[in-house]
Amino acid sequence: MDVQDKPGLQAAPLAQAGGSGEKVVELYASGQKIYPRAPTGWFASWRWAMVWLTQLLFYGAPWLTWNGRQAVLFDLVHRKFYIFGVVLWPQDFIYLAILLMLSALSLFLFTAVGGRLFCGYACPQTVYTEMFMWVERKIEGERAARMRLDQSPWGLRKLGIKSAKQAAWIAMALATGFTFVGYFTPIHTLAREVASLTLGPWETFWVLFYSFATWGNAGYMREQVCKYMCPYARFQSAMFDKDTLIITYDAKRGDPRGARGRKVDPKAAGLGDCIDCGLCVQVCPTGIDIRKGLQYECIGCAGCIDVCNDVMAKMGYPKGLVRYTTQNALAAGWTPKQARSRVLRPRVLVYAAILLSVAAAAGLSLALRTPLKVDVLRDRGMPRIMENEAVENVYRLQVMNTDERDHTYTVLVEGPAGMALASEPLIAVPSTTTRAVPVRVQWQAPPNADKSQRIVFKVRDTRDASIAVSEKAVFLIPPR
Repeated sequence: MDVQDKPGLQAAPLAQAGGSGEKVVELYASGQKIYPRAPTGWFASWRWAMVWLTQLLFYGAPWLTWNGRQAVLFDLVHRKFYIFGVVLWPQDFIYLAILLMLSALSLFLFTAVGGRLFCGYACPQTVYTEMFMWVERKIEGERAARMRLDQSPWGLRKLGIKSAKQAAWIAMALATGFTFVGYFTPIHTLAREVASLTLGPWETFWVLFYSFATWGNAGYMREQVCKYMCPYARFQSAMFDKDTLIITYDAKRGDPRGARGRKVDPKAAGLGDCIDCGLCVQVCPTGIDIRKGLQYECIGCAGCIDVCNDVMAKMGYPKGLVRYTTQNALAAGWTPKQARSRVLRPRVLVYAAILLSVAAAAGLSLALRTPLKVDVLRDRGMPRIMENEAVENVYRLQVMNTDERDHTYTVLVEGPAGMALASEPLIAVPSTTTRAVPVRVQWQAPPNADKSQRIVFKVRDTRDASIAVSEKAVFLIPPR
C-alpha cells in the first residue's frame, strides 16, 4: 500500500539527491476541523429528547432529598452509597459488579439489535458535544457562518464572538464539574462552600478537573474521542451480525449519483435517486460519508437519515435512501417489516434472557437484603478460667445497622448445654452506623470436653423477628 493510502500518515518529499527521490513519513497528520450542519427530523428530535432526559437526571438527582439527606450520594469518606431508600456499604460491593454486568449486557443487547444506539443517543460524549455545538451555533451561527468566521482575520467582532462562546462553554463545563463532584460530596454543602469561597483543595481540584475534561472533550476533541479514544469503535464489529439494524446507504437505489433538477426523470437520465448533494456528509459529527458503507467512525446518530429524507421529500422521491436496515435486508431487497422480523433472533434472545435474569436476581437480592450485618472476632487473649471453674471466652461483635432507623438487637449464643452469655444481651445501634461490642461467653466445661467447641451467635431485632443474623464462632478451652 502506498503511503498516501494510509490514514494518519503524511509523506513529504525531500530534496532529491543523485536523481533518487526519498520520502519522509510523518506519524501524525493534523485533523481537519469538522463543521457539522444541524439536522432536523424524527431522529434529531429523539436525540434531543435523550439530551434533556439524561441532563435532567444528571443535574437534578443530587438535589433531591430522601429521609433528610441527599437522595443519591456516593459518600466515599464514610464508605456509604445512598441511592434513594437503599444504603450500600463496602460489604455490598457485589452490587457494583452486578451493575457493571448489567451495563455490559445491555450494551451487547442494544448493539446486536440496533448498532451503536448508546453512542448516538445516550453516551456522555455525544450528549455534551451536542450541547456545546448548540451553544456554538447560537453564538457563531450555522455551518457556513462558522466557517466564514474561522477564516476571517482577527478583529473586535471575531474576538467578541469567540469570547462569548468560550464564556458559555466554561459556564457549562463548571456546572458539569460541580454537579459531578456533588454526587460524592453533599451538594448543598458544596454549594455553600463555593458561595463562601471556602471550598477544600480536593473538591476544588476535582471540580476543575472534570470541568476541564468536559470543556476539552465536548468543545474541541469531539469526534476525535469517538474515533481514536473510545475502544467501543474498535470492537463494535464483533457485536454486529448481518441482521443488526445499522444506518446504511442503499447503493442499488442511489447509484449512479448525480445532480439534477426536480423535473428530471432520474431513470431517463440514467441516474439513481442520490443527487450527490453532500448534505449527509455535512451533518455527520465525525465527518464520514455514509455512502461508503459501514465505518467504525459512525456513531449511529442518524443525522444523515434525517437530512436525506428531507432531500428525498423535496425531490419527490421515496424516503429511505439512507435508513436503518440490515445487511441481509439490503442484499435481498427485504421490506422494513421483513428486516424487523429478524430482530428476535437467537443471540438477541440469549442476551435478553441473561440480562433479565441478572436484573431479577439483583432486584430480589436487594428486596430481601437484611439491614443487619454481624462479624464475630474472638479476643486474641487466652481463655480465662473463672473462680467457679467456668471457662470464659471474649469476643468482639461488629454489628452493622444498614437501615436508616435506630435498632436495638438481642444477642444469643447457642452451643453445648450450659453455655451462656455473661454480658449485656441488648445492643443499641443508631441508623447507618457500626458498633463494636465486647461479648463474654462462659461455660462450665466437663473434664473430657473437646478443646474447641463450635458455637453460634444469633443477633435479632427486638421489634422485628425477621431481622436476624447468625454467625459461627469457636469457643476454646485452655489446658488445665
